[in-house]
Amino acid sequence: MIRQLIRSYVLLVAVAIALFTVPVAFTLTDQLRGDTGTSVKREATTMARLLGAGNADACRALREMADASEGTVQVTPTDDCAPDLPRPSGDAALTGALEKGETTTDWGSRFIWGKNLVVTVPAHERATAGNEKGKGNDDEGPAVGAVRIVYSTQEMTNRLWLIWGFRAILAVLVLAVAAVIGAGVARRLTRPLRQLNDMASKFSDGDLTARSPVTGPQETQTLARTLNQGAERLDTLIAAQRIFVADASHQLRTPLTALRLSLDNIADGVDDEYVKEDVEQATAEVVRMSRLVNDLLVLARAEAKVAAVEPLPLRDVIEERLAVWRPAADERGVTVTLRGSADGRLLVLASPGHLDQVLDNVLSNALEVSPDGGTITVEVESRGDEVVLSVLDEGPGMSDAEKSRAFDRFWRGQGLTGRTGSGLGLAVVRQLVSDDGGTVALRDAPGGGLCVTLNLRGAPRGSHRTD
Repeated sequence: MIRQLIRSYVLLVAVAIALFTVPVAFTLTDQLRGDTGTSVKREATTMARLLGAGNADACRALREMADASEGTVQVTPTDDCAPDLPRPSGDAALTGALEKGETTTDWGSRFIWGKNLVVTVPAHERATAGNEKGKGNDDEGPAVGAVRIVYSTQEMTNRLWLIWGFRAILAVLVLAVAAVIGAGVARRLTRPLRQLNDMASKFSDGDLTARSPVTGPQETQTLARTLNQGAERLDTLIAAQRIFVADASHQLRTPLTALRLSLDNIADGVDDEYVKEDVEQATAEVVRMSRLVNDLLVLARAEAKVAAVEPLPLRDVIEERLAVWRPAADERGVTVTLRGSADGRLLVLASPGHLDQVLDNVLSNALEVSPDGGTITVEVESRGDEVVLSVLDEGPGMSDAEKSRAFDRFWRGQGLTGRTGSGLGLAVVRQLVSDDGGTVALRDAPGGGLCVTLNLRGAPRGSHRTD
């Protein structure tokens, strides 16, 4: 938008310059042409009068004017009055002057002018008051000769270039100044819009505390106030929702724990197999509810985005979580392997604790769907500024329809979370990874099963972990 405003402003200035400068330049050009033509014609007319007088004084004055003239003076006839002056070549202009008494001005070109300005003036015989034709003043008789001045237009051309060149340079300077001023004006006019865009960008990143300054024209001030009010309302509603979910999850953990302990005590003191089976089913549901509550609490905390990303050693985090999950895998004969470039120098940008929770959820799902004696493979690959972390299992996998819904909250697929999952595991994973600037994708594993791919941001070289 700034570029469009600058272009519009410069175009407006260019049109104004063209409207005011070009006509002035044309006027000056016409004035130069008219003044020069009039001056040369006046000089030629004076010489023609002297030639027509024919006396000694007039002839002497003619020769003096010819010597002082800036152009080349040609005279016909040159017998007595001006024998040292060149004669003009015979042409239509000369014929018209001698036979018809016509004065001719030839600029040599239809476009402005040519190399020479040629003025041909007839010289008429002068009759004085002492003759029978006289009436007290000099009168013109028949044409007895002609005077021609060939005036070089080189000086006029130089002045023409000066006129147009000066205005062209001035126009360029004015346009340059207009571009600078236009840039400043455009940035000033679009500043409120940029502030609104910054606010929208922060909003899209999840920062609901972003607000736009109420500045600029009345229209943008009204828009800023409306957006700020809407953002305030939205922030309040979402904050209330998070607080409710976090408080409810936290408050439910204590009674669920107490209920599970009570069920365990009941199971220990009952010998009836039917009662024990019912108690075990109730205990399994309490366990599932506890997991659901814990996942809700994790998700509420993840959506709050209170932690900033920092460089973390990926290998240390992976090995720590694998050490936690290997005992559960060993009970079922499931092998957990780590492959790829997960060396100690590989750092990723993540909030403290986020990557641990992500791996816990992904490994828990993989272990739940893996068959006894199967293998869970964790692969790490560095791709420029990105680190790809993949977790592959040998379970039943997921259909395309199931993959499209796998990240929905409270959705449970038989192939991924079985019957005991809360349906929030992958939703938590996507929320945490997205908060850290990464992405999550599901695809089929090469040998069957599911592959969860985490695209994480690699830390720049020279980054250090802040403990």
